[in-house]
Amino acid sequence: MSVPVSTMPALERFRFDDLQNQDAYRQWRARKLRHAPGAPGDLVVEVRDPRALTEAERDAILDRCRNCNMAIYASSVEDDPDKDIPRRVGQQLGLTDLDSNWLADDDGITSLTVNPEGSHPFYIPYTDRPIHWHTDGYYNPTDRQIEGLLLHCVHPAAEGGENALLDPEIAYLFLRDANPAYIDALFKPDAMTIPARTEAGDAVRPDSVGPVFSISSRTGALHMRYTARTRSIRWSNDPIIQQATRALTELLDSTIPYIYRARLESGMGLISNNVLHDRAGFKDAPEQPARLLYRARYHQRIAGT
Repeated sequence: MSVPVSTMPALERFRFDDLQNQDAYRQWRARKLRHAPGAPGDLVVEVRDPRALTEAERDAILDRCRNCNMAIYASSVEDDPDKDIPRRVGQQLGLTDLDSNWLADDDGITSLTVNPEGSHPFYIPYTDRPIHWHTDGYYNPTDRQIEGLLLHCVHPAAEGGENALLDPEIAYLFLRDANPAYIDALFKPDAMTIPARTEAGDAVRPDSVGPVFSISSRTGALHMRYTARTRSIRWSNDPIIQQATRALTELLDSTIPYIYRARLESGMGLISNNVLHDRAGFKDAPEQPARLLYRARYHQRIAGT
């Protein structure tokens, strides 16, 4: 049974990059925590057919996304492999501008499954290994940021593969409470560098330099760019940025109740404004279909959030 979540009222005059207006922050903080889901089950919306959401189903998904930037739908399509399912879910929520990222399928939607072919084994999403905390597209340039993310499960793994999920606004809140200077540091335009990606000795993607936190020029919403990986990232040597990243690591390793853990089963999907997430390692079984999720990345947020 889906648990109703109250819609958080819109706030005026609060900006995530404004560290001076304490009254606006306190009001936003109180409302954010008051409307945060209490358990992973509170994220779930039961839908009949995700390709044709009813008004009530769509409203329930949007309520959750307004409150915590994510929702999980559970549907009766089960293990139908039709890629039109995630595409039409996205369209109904205003998500149309797909990011055709490296190794995506020709239609821009990525099939996430263990893939031993070509370059796939060199990239963790196409293996059964765990993936540490990140937001998707953290290496994208600033004019192609990933603001929306949709995962649709066709087949779960025989064992494992669950996700941990954290709203970036909650991460912001905890870091700001710990030390407002951490927020200022993570807004710096050179906080985080993702080194160039090379193929056969040639750079196919240049260094990607940017902040961890930024403000969407289109919506004023908070955007987060992050990976917990240590090999493919260079953090600024600024001492306060170093302190801020350590504090963020400790937060992600903590047991705060706002980190939700869920496993998508056949016919289920995660819809989000590119929240922080990880993935546990998993095992496929010879007698069962291999784990298969479809991933769609978008250059816009969910409409109305």
